[in-house]
Amino acid sequence: MTAAEFNRRTENRTERGGFHLLQKGKLDITFLTLLCIILVTGLVMLFSASTSYAQSYAPGHNPYYYIVRQFAFALAGLIAMFLISGIDYHIYRKLAWWIYGIAVALLIAVLILPPMKEGFHRWIVLGPINFQPSEIAKFAIIALFAALISINYKRMERFTFGIVLFGVLLAVVCGLVVVETHLSATVLIFAIGVALMIVGGIKLRWVGLAGISGAAMGAVAILTGVVSYGSGRIQNWLNPWNDPADGGFQTIQSLLAIGSGGFLGQGLGKSHQKHLWLPEPQNDFIFAIVCEELGFIGAVIIIVLFALLIWRGFVIAMRAPDKFGSLLVIGITFQVGLQTALNILVVTNSIPNTGISLPFFSYGGTSLLMLLAEMGIILSVSRSSTVMKR
Repeated sequence: MTAAEFNRRTENRTERGGFHLLQKGKLDITFLTLLCIILVTGLVMLFSASTSYAQSYAPGHNPYYYIVRQFAFALAGLIAMFLISGIDYHIYRKLAWWIYGIAVALLIAVLILPPMKEGFHRWIVLGPINFQPSEIAKFAIIALFAALISINYKRMERFTFGIVLFGVLLAVVCGLVVVETHLSATVLIFAIGVALMIVGGIKLRWVGLAGISGAAMGAVAILTGVVSYGSGRIQNWLNPWNDPADGGFQTIQSLLAIGSGGFLGQGLGKSHQKHLWLPEPQNDFIFAIVCEELGFIGAVIIIVLFALLIWRGFVIAMRAPDKFGSLLVIGITFQVGLQTALNILVVTNSIPNTGISLPFFSYGGTSLLMLLAEMGIILSVSRSSTVMKR
């Protein structure tokens, strides 16, 4: 969608100065139904994919370790989603700078704290719970950019405002995430920010400048050793069989799982690769198990479900009563869509392995909780849309 089309559709929508704590109106049933189908399917596939790995590596060798924890977070996330859907989404415009500041503070904190594992500074541990501040940073960029653009969209064509200000805000977050050696989150956050800037109305010739700047930052990060692992991943992507026992092992096993699934699949629960052949099948490469067990047909159905969810998200965005609501939903929907696409591309070896999870499928409690909370925000905007129609 171009900025001109977005502004045309939202031209007569006024930005509300205040907000009511409680949001009235009806939920978007289509969006909610699609979300619940995807979530339930994800939990079923996680249960199937994780038992063998959990029996060997989870605490206490409990085969149900991952699914029990994920189910608990899913339940908590659904409760949070419905509660958040009843809160006026305009509160996030008032808190946007605070959310951004907290995200930056957490990104700095995670660099100071000892690394959780394998030398990577990505997690903050709070007792039995650990979370990645980059998950909060994604929403922080969405909330702040949506707030600034909705109020100042007529100034977006100015270089000092549309590029310099937003570029600095984006560079601070991306720079901190790059230092964490979390390349996939960096790519996601950068892409989300640029997408909102484009929809917000920056001149298209500056998009090329942003792309060149992002590519240059990535090249510098790799050449200076900040993300030295990136060059190795590119080599393994180009030809994983050059190092089949180490660097290319996961990709090879993923492709074997996809290929063995055929058209109709081996059957739910009948994957061979999940039995300690494919490393961590419950996480970033769970889609390979989906392909093996459900086949080409099952994989296509899941991709279609995600596509419908994203389509419905954009429908809600276009029906939002103001620009802030539209931009908020566009940012969250774009995040889910891009993350889904990148994960599937990685699993099929179409792009280098970036360590990116599949939304609502991959194991990760706090990530799932954050995703469902964001879905609650989308539902809050949908509630507001139905109120405005009355």
